[in-house]
Formats: sequence, C-alpha cells, structure tokens
Amino acid sequence: MSPTPPDPSTPDQRAVSSVVAVVLLLGLTVAIAGSVSAFALGYADDVTASVPTVAHSSGEYETYSTGGGRYTAQVVRVAHLGGETLRVRELEIVLDASDACGKIGRLVNLPADGDDLRPTTEYVRGADIFDNSYDAVEGPIGTGDVDDDGEWTAGETAQFRVSTSECSLDSGDRLVVRVVHAPTNSIVIEERIRAT
Repeated sequence: MSPTPPDPSTPDQRAVSSVVAVVLLLGLTVAIAGSVSAFALGYADDVTASVPTVAHSSGEYETYSTGGGRYTAQVVRVAHLGGETLRVRELEIVLDASDACGKIGRLVNLPADGDDLRPTTEYVRGADIFDNSYDAVEGPIGTGDVDDDGEWTAGETAQFRVSTSECSLDSGDRLVVRVVHAPTNSIVIEERIRAT
C-alpha cells in the first residue's frame, strides 16, 4: 500500500497559507508606508525652509541738501542690531509710503550692482518711489561698499533714498519698512518710521 498524499484541505495546510499571506501583506504595507513617508518628509523639508531671526533692529529717516542746496535727499536707514546674519540675495525691502504718497515699492534682486538701482526693471517692483540716481543704496544691499560680502550682519546699516519727485515726504508722514526673506515670504525686520 502506498502512502496517501496529505489532503490540502486539512487545517495544517490552510494555516500556513494564511500566515504567508499575512506576512506578504504586512511587508507590502511597510514598503508603501516607507515610500510615502520618505516622499512626505523630503517634501516637508523643502516647505519648511528656515527663516533667519533678527532680534533687534532700528530705522530712521533723514533729509539733507545736495548739489549745493539745489536738491533734497530723503534717506531711510535700517540697522540690523542683533540676531542671525542675513543673506542679501534672499532679501527684498518693501517701503510702504501709503501715508505719505499712497504708494508701495519693493527693492528686489539685491544687492544692487554698484549701489545703483538701474535698470529699475531689474531692482524695483510696485511703485518706483526710490531715488535711482548714483549711489541710491548703500551698505549691505549694494555692491559698491567695503562691506560687500553678500551678508547683512548685526551692526551693519542698509540705506536707500526715496525719490522727492515720486514721493515727497512731509514732517509727520509715516513709513513702514519691511525686510522680507524671499524664500519663505517672511518678514524678518519691520520698522515704522516717522518723517521729521
């Protein structure tokens, strides 16, 4: 008599099939979860770019005569007094002069080559309320100064001029200057300045 082959319908054989199926499904689930989380975490890193922190800053407005008294220069200065070093190429400066002349302008693509905002199509967005003459910007936001290293560190002051023909400021007018970290569209400095 020959031995009888095992009956595939016996409980022992079916249990092995169930265990193998569960192990395969579990392995497939782990592989899919790993792929999804790797994609999601990699994407989250890109979205949550770090925003530099400026702990303390100051702003001021000054007018002075130039050209033997024929012209008046309107100067805005913003000082970075403490906090992280800023990469100038990642910054935009927004000047909100709505109170004075109803206009808002933005300096982009900084640092300005040779301290000049020409061509204005390269450096200005919104209303062109900036003085575009020679040496219109100074400090870390321009490239014609000694501190031209592409960084704005604590202790350095950026300066730009406001055009008297496009936005004449009177004593008491308010300006708001915002330094924006462009990659995250976050404001790192905001100074409210009153013209004197």
